[in-house]
Amino acid sequence: MAVLAIIPARSGSKGIRDKNIKLLAGKPLLAYSIVAAIQSGVFDEVMVSTDSRSYAEIAEKFGAKVPFLRSAKTSTDQASTRESVLEVHANYLKMNKFYDEFMILQPTSPLRTHQDIMNAYNLFKRKEAKSVISVCEVDHSPHWANTLDETLSLKGFISQNMLMVRQSLERFYRLNGAIYLHDTKYYLENAYCFDETSFAYIMDKMNSVDIDDMFDFYMAEFFIKKHRESLT
Repeated sequence: MAVLAIIPARSGSKGIRDKNIKLLAGKPLLAYSIVAAIQSGVFDEVMVSTDSRSYAEIAEKFGAKVPFLRSAKTSTDQASTRESVLEVHANYLKMNKFYDEFMILQPTSPLRTHQDIMNAYNLFKRKEAKSVISVCEVDHSPHWANTLDETLSLKGFISQNMLMVRQSLERFYRLNGAIYLHDTKYYLENAYCFDETSFAYIMDKMNSVDIDDMFDFYMAEFFIKKHRESLT
């Protein structure tokens, strides 16, 4: 089986300017995903999907391949990750290359480790899955959440039987955006991947930091620096 890592890193982020190459603890953000992918030993090729030649040069510096740039169509804010992934596979087919399995590694998850990648891939094989997607436990149970109207009244905000100690509530999980592993043929033929062939890989909450804004960025930087300090 040939396995491909796809790291989507388009330019033009509006929330944080040039987020995917912004220096995080001294290293471009996308570099963390490249290094983790290479260290995992899972992939036959680690590629970065980008629309920017300067991003491509940074990616190649850290060991990734950038055999082609994204089209204008898949480089807009409105373009989905699926559209860019389909384009990647189409371009590889033009090069007479087909990867049986692939993993999407968002660069906004820099604390995802090579061990996470290996564990997710081992789960994929053990379950004979068509997809494995990473999740983490939510901080607060959705049973304790509701909407509010303009009066700010808490009437009916939570039901009486939900007034219980935290430990007795059932656990809830959320997608953390770090790992999306797929059987290529199944992915190309099915737009929806959350079915009986799909399984969850549960990640540690600290490794699940997903950088969307500067608060997330500072949090990730803090954890990276604390990890470095623990090794010295």
